[in-house]
Amino acid sequence: MQNIYCIPGLGADENVFQYLDLSFLKPVYANWISPYKNETLQAYAMRMKEQYIHEKNPLVFGLSLGGMVAVEIAKSTPSSKTIIISSAKTKNEIPFYWKVFKSMPVYKILPEWSVKQHSMMRNFFLGIKKEATKNYVIHVAKHADPNFYRWAIGAILNWQNKTVPQNIIHIHGINDKLLPYKFVKPDISINKGGHLMIIENAEEISAVIKKICLQ
Repeated sequence: MQNIYCIPGLGADENVFQYLDLSFLKPVYANWISPYKNETLQAYAMRMKEQYIHEKNPLVFGLSLGGMVAVEIAKSTPSSKTIIISSAKTKNEIPFYWKVFKSMPVYKILPEWSVKQHSMMRNFFLGIKKEATKNYVIHVAKHADPNFYRWAIGAILNWQNKTVPQNIIHIHGINDKLLPYKFVKPDISINKGGHLMIIENAEEISAVIKKICLQ
């Protein structure tokens, strides 16, 4: 059975993948490692690869921030097959208005309560509708690491990638409010899919992944 290396999103953990049917694969969860101070997303991705991925032709699956990490891994491993979901392939697919935080880097002093507190705004941007999704988000918020959030936001804002590797398949929801659909160029679009469609639309996403992997 083929391994699939699963990289979660910001604030998420390996449990976010439990809603999918990956029974035809062997999931290997690449949990977040501690970043170095001012470490770039590219450098961080190479350390993630070194720690978790030792195959010549790996199958990599990244969600949101994990998708951006997967893009950098795909660039360094052309023989890999990479699936990213609710993510961005280049800096140009990240909304231009996010860049305001580069000139006003308030994320550097992000208070712990803002990371751990549940809010209606978070529900809106993540597209939360199901109770299972809400419960999952509350769970990960309680265990969130503010220092990792601060690093990750800075790493995303300063990500310089302009290369779209040929070995990537990008799945994106039309209703994604965090990384709006109009800014990205996905290979597969999910109608009514939001940022956490990996949970909200788990059955549909599972079918798409199975089709990709069995091609």
